[in-house]
Amino acid sequence: MSPRFVVVGPPGAGKTTVSELLAKQLNLAFRDVDADIVESAGKPISDIFTDDGEPVFRALEEEAVAKALEEHDGVLALGGGAILSRKTRDLLKSHTVVFLNVGMAEGVRRTGLSSARPLLSAVNPRATFKALLDARLPLYREVATIEVLTDTLDPEQVTAVVIEGAEQ
Repeated sequence: MSPRFVVVGPPGAGKTTVSELLAKQLNLAFRDVDADIVESAGKPISDIFTDDGEPVFRALEEEAVAKALEEHDGVLALGGGAILSRKTRDLLKSHTVVFLNVGMAEGVRRTGLSSARPLLSAVNPRATFKALLDARLPLYREVATIEVLTDTLDPEQVTAVVIEGAEQ
């Protein structure tokens, strides 16, 4: 068993929204690794970051991604930082990975610099978001089978582009 699509991208790219639409349109099951982590940890991701630290969260995330890739056969949404793990990137090589790309200005607008996103609750969230994009872009592209720039598209348009890209 293996996911039909694995969706990755930075905060604000629309991973969950597009994954849900993709699953619905293709009549597939949807699964979100962040939701898996919250369920297994028994607390929100922001609390895991605060109480336990990012390294603990990343270890939980790596384990949750590996389990989901093995168990799930629909559309799987990963958290924005899941690709930081070499193990995860290696596991993704045998999957169809959709990279939802978002520019800095649009990503900042969409996230609203939400405190629910622990890595964006820094002193200078715009600079933090830019640094995050700069560091992760090559990793997203390393695993991507399909890349969609989402800045000027609504979720339905992004979903249509993904389906079209998968058919080629």
